[in-house]
Amino acid sequence: MARTQPDTRRGAGRSGASAGTVLRTVLDRGPIARSTIARVTGLSPATVTTASAQLVERGLLRELPEIAGPTGLGRPHVPVDLDDTRYVVYGIHLAITHVTTALLDLRGRVLARSRDPHFGLGPAEILRNAVTTLEALAAGHGDVSVPIGVGFAAGGWIDSESGVVREHPIPGWNGYPVRADLEHRTGLDVRMDSHARALIDAEVLFGEPRARDSVVQLFVGNVVDAAFATGGVVHHGPRAAAGAVAHVPVENSVEECTCGRTGCVQATLSDRVLVRRAMQLGIIERPVFGDLLDAGRRRQPAALALFEERAHGVGVVAARLLDLFNPEVLIVCDQGVSRIPGTLDTVRRAVGESSATCDDPSLSVLSTSFPGRALPVSAGSVILAELYRAPLTSFVRPLAGIS
Repeated sequence: MARTQPDTRRGAGRSGASAGTVLRTVLDRGPIARSTIARVTGLSPATVTTASAQLVERGLLRELPEIAGPTGLGRPHVPVDLDDTRYVVYGIHLAITHVTTALLDLRGRVLARSRDPHFGLGPAEILRNAVTTLEALAAGHGDVSVPIGVGFAAGGWIDSESGVVREHPIPGWNGYPVRADLEHRTGLDVRMDSHARALIDAEVLFGEPRARDSVVQLFVGNVVDAAFATGGVVHHGPRAAAGAVAHVPVENSVEECTCGRTGCVQATLSDRVLVRRAMQLGIIERPVFGDLLDAGRRRQPAALALFEERAHGVGVVAARLLDLFNPEVLIVCDQGVSRIPGTLDTVRRAVGESSATCDDPSLSVLSTSFPGRALPVSAGSVILAELYRAPLTSFVRPLAGIS
């Protein structure tokens, strides 16, 4: 698939920004008349008309049948809506034990996915297998939708600008040029980011509305990291190193960390540590986090105690982030918090006890909008966020036969 080159003509930036505003408004409110888009965005009717035509031309919007005005008088409206049938995005999420591959539509909905272990494989083999799986998922989905790009997300230090993994717990990934590898294998545009930052983009587009003001995302899994955004813009920092909380010290923790110190956040709260402790206590027989989740959902007391203890620790970390960034909302992506009843309340209580600035944790601290699908959604949102920011210069060309 040929790539679309950015439009560097004078004024392309302004028209691109307007088209992004129109596309996001239709995502939020569609089907919607162009006159209503102009009213809610403050764009001029002429600008909305031009941007809408460009988006229809690229197959991102579609016109619906005319409808009469509320009184039945005057010119009928031709509403527009998102065309979520024409394109898909590919997503690849790298976790410590497995790779999640997925197809997503333009609304961020997961259409198909696969979860595959990668024990003993190097980066090139893992990515080769992921691309093969994506092709199989696409074939099973049918030939109607065209892939427009590949999003890659993972924990650790992901340098989205250079397309390289800077630091990851899995051996062999540090310094690996993921973007170049995937672009060579697929012929598609590839974007990559940390899953915490990508999940902010997902929340802004498809999830919690208050995230558009300011938000902190705290991701707790085998890797623990965070991200911050204000005005819908995620902060990356030099070389995309923002959000590295894995080695922040936790009080009263004696867990040894791979960095050589004790008491780091990741070494204390990660899934792997919880699984190890659960096996030592005889709660589970296999080192599988899903088994521990099942025990928690069955209300097994020892499993619940572990999840409650971790939720308290997550709340203490969340309180620090709330005090540091003072966001409108802090969102926790943690399978235990999403799936074990009562753990979100524990997080909020710990925030209330530990934060100097958070007046009402029940309003400020939320669980992810994507329980059970955060990993594929994070990967796909790396592509979708750019598409919605700059739809005229990202990924898609005008369609043949549309004027």
